[in-house]
Formats: sequence, structure tokens, C-alpha cells
Amino acid sequence: MDEGVKRATMADVAEAASVSKALVSLVYRQPEKVSPERRARVHAAAERLGFRPNWVASSLSAYRGSFIGILVSNLHNPLFATIVDTVRTELDAVGRYGLMSSAVIQDRDGTYRTDRRIVQAFEDLNASALLVVGVTPDLADLQRLRPGIPIVVAAASIEELPRAVSVRSDSEIGMRAVVDHLVSLGHQRIVHLGGQGGPASRRRAEAYARAMAEHGLADHVHVEPAEFDEASGRAAAERVLSARPGSTALVCVNDLVALGAMSEAAERGLRVPEDVAITGYDNTFLAGIAAVGLTSVDTEAQEIGRVAASWLASDEALPAPGTEVLIPPRLVVRRSTAG
Repeated sequence: MDEGVKRATMADVAEAASVSKALVSLVYRQPEKVSPERRARVHAAAERLGFRPNWVASSLSAYRGSFIGILVSNLHNPLFATIVDTVRTELDAVGRYGLMSSAVIQDRDGTYRTDRRIVQAFEDLNASALLVVGVTPDLADLQRLRPGIPIVVAAASIEELPRAVSVRSDSEIGMRAVVDHLVSLGHQRIVHLGGQGGPASRRRAEAYARAMAEHGLADHVHVEPAEFDEASGRAAAERVLSARPGSTALVCVNDLVALGAMSEAAERGLRVPEDVAITGYDNTFLAGIAAVGLTSVDTEAQEIGRVAASWLASDEALPAPGTEVLIPPRLVVRRSTAG
């Protein structure tokens, strides 16, 4: 814009749209509270005048900010990317928007911790709500946020964050579907790679053990420690295939771990699924790649994102603190188990 031209203000937009300045402010802070007709008038006037709200200033000056803070625990996990994309699309449809950052930072010694500076920055910028996607190492940092900031957690539990609400996949149903499928193919020596990295991993390991016991296979239960990354999966598969050579199926805590297990199997000259069947979890786009063909549990990431967005878009839609909604997953069978 030419420095000699006065920048349009909110008052200018209000006059051009024949509405109050307070209503213009509401359109940009809480558009769901304004009728579509009046929102359209304000946006049309703003477009004509070249008005663009300063979202930082409006957020800081408001009782509740105009944006939603989005914290992602792992930027390398495709599941979380799908959830975030769905949430942003749903929020945009009602005139809301989110500001995203990684919630976790890696120290030089390789350990991960919650990035307190980012959490505090969202609070300082007066975020209207916070969406946490995945598990963060230290939930106490979120627990200390001022009470007026609603917290929605997607794809993770809130056992240690009772002030939040959560929407996630039902691990019990998902893991039972995996074990049922493998048993139907004749497998008994089924090993789980997982159990580390937080509550979600522990829940899947426990669900695996219960499903095995239901099939009378409690004596074959074995959980080989693995986190959520490919390197961890490869290392876990190496240990299992070396120490437990009779194992015929590897049930992995997520798709990245499964990819690591498939790499280890290939390195040993083992055929998948003829020599060892391998399953993933989350049904990310990686599982569906033709060269991979990974049987995986679809956690309905888009539905998780839609539910989370519906809560974030409206104060009235937010459930009571401590609420957890479980989305039933489904098994997608591919050639890593079916041949």
C-alpha cells in the first residue's frame, strides 16, 4: 500500500457496511456469533476498502482471542497431519483459523520435551482455545495454562490433563480386529512391537494382550519395546527375529514402526507375509503405497479432526472437562498379511 494512503480501519468498515464497530470486531473474533448475511456485508466492505485486521492486536485486546492455537506433538507423523488438515478446513468453513507449531523439541542428547516457550506464547497471544494433537511429554505445562483457555486433545488420552476434552480412536476395538485377523490366517506366535512412548502405546499393548488371551494365546503374548518411529520399529524387529525366530506375525503400534519392521525383515531375506506377517496402525498414506501394501488399522483421522473442530468452533459445543469420545476404527487388509 502507498505510504501516503491512509489504511482503512475497523470504523471505516463499520460505516461502509452500515453496522457497528463492535459487530465488525465480532465478525473477525467470533464469526459464528454473526449471521451469514451480516458477515458477508462486513467482508464485502472490508474487501472494497482493502481492510485487513491485525489479528495479534485484536487477539491481545479481546477478552478471548480470535485464533486457535494448534500444538502438534510430532510433525513427522502423517496421522497428525491429516487431523490438522481436517481441523483447519472445518474451522475455515465457519470463519475461524488456527496458528500451528510443534509442541515438542528435541534436546541435543536426543530426548524430547514439551516446548514451554511455544505453550506460553499461545497463552500470551490470548488464544481462544488450544488443540493438542498427539501426546506431549509433560502435560503439566498445559495444566498450568490459565483456566479460561479450553483445551481439546486429539488422538491422545487426557488421563494426566483432566481439564481437557479428548477425541481419539478406540484402541481396544482396533487391536482386537488385528489379532482376530491374524488368528483367522492361522497365526499364533504373534508379537507386538510397542508399549513405549505414552498412554496410547500402553493401551494398544494391553489391548493386544487381552485379544490374544481371548483366543487362548496368553502363553504367546510378548510385547517388544518400541516407540513410534521407524528406527525403533526396526530395532525391535531385529531383537524379535533374533531371539524369537518362531514368531510368524509382528503387530506394530503404528505404521512407522511397521515400516521399520518390514525393512528389517527384508534385510534378513524374509518374505512378507509368507515368512512373517506385519501389521501397522493408523492407516496413514504410507500404508496404502503400492510398494508397501501394509495391513493397518484406520483410526478415522478425518472424523477425529471433524469432532475436534466442532468443539473448537463453538463454546456451546465444548463438552464438560474430562470428556473422552472414542471413535471406532476399522481394519484395512493389504498384502502384508493377506499375500
